[in-house]
Amino acid sequence: MVTLALDARHAREIAERVPDPELPMLTLADLGVLREVRLTENGTVVAELTPTYSGCPAMAEMRADVAARLRDAGYARVEIRTVLNPPWTSDWITPEGRRKLTEHGIAPPAAAPSGPVPLTLSPTRHTVPCPCCGSADTEETSRFAATSCKALWRCRACREPFEYVKEI
Repeated sequence: MVTLALDARHAREIAERVPDPELPMLTLADLGVLREVRLTENGTVVAELTPTYSGCPAMAEMRADVAARLRDAGYARVEIRTVLNPPWTSDWITPEGRRKLTEHGIAPPAAAPSGPVPLTLSPTRHTVPCPCCGSADTEETSRFAATSCKALWRCRACREPFEYVKEI
């Protein structure tokens, strides 16, 4: 049983190092989408992933990358499962992941709203600090960026454009 636990821990360490295909500075563990890695009695490694949102096009690549890394490490039987409940939240991005985003000029998400969210008929306004200079004098230039989970912003102080990972 000790060997099973050590192998499961080793398999998790391998899966934790797989980079996100859309934000390659982050690992799947940094992003919070790698939920669990375990080894079954028959030696199958089961890794569970949660997509950042329903229909996320990167899920197929994430699944393939985790499976390939585990097989390359010598695990012959690998099963990747998609777990939808509870749904992913941007609060699952680790402090290390948030630091990496900022270092790469991407503003990490604010805390996701909890409980009932009030309905407003006017646009909501919140401050996104610039990841380059830290200024709060920023503006959204486009609700969507290269991926639908990010928005484009610009800093009025340093005039640098940057992406913002939306809170979910």
